[in-house]
Amino acid sequence: MAYKVLDVANRLLQKMSEVSNGTELMTNMKLQKMLYYQQGFHLAAFDTPLFDDEIEAWMYGPVVPSVYEHYRSYGKNGIAPSEDVLEFKDRIEESLFDEVFDVYGIYSATGLMEMTHSETPWMNTEVGSGNVISKNLIRSFFKTRLSRGEGESGC
Repeated sequence: MAYKVLDVANRLLQKMSEVSNGTELMTNMKLQKMLYYQQGFHLAAFDTPLFDDEIEAWMYGPVVPSVYEHYRSYGKNGIAPSEDVLEFKDRIEESLFDEVFDVYGIYSATGLMEMTHSETPWMNTEVGSGNVISKNLIRSFFKTRLSRGEGESGC
């Protein structure tokens, strides 16, 4: 069973706040790219989605429209997390989530956007609102990342 995408998004916002001791908040643009990387590695590692919502290929990279709309009012400002905490079903999922955050969370929103623009899922999907990047395309791409052994557990 997948998690609610807004719960996953809030977990990312919490993690950013934690690692920066509250001095840095994640923007909506960076959040969108982090959701994409979390979904990709989760699909590759477990063959199931982290969340059910679709990811679309927008001009500035992958976007989960429902999350984008939820946080749209923040504009380019950082987003403070809510106090609700997503609990993962098992430690392996949580470990992968943390590792993906550690690897990709260090990049700026623009840096993440540039990375996604050079990756097959975004490149092979027509850009525009409503154009879904298929989960199969995301899974296939990230399986190649896992098989190359990037990072300690494949990120």
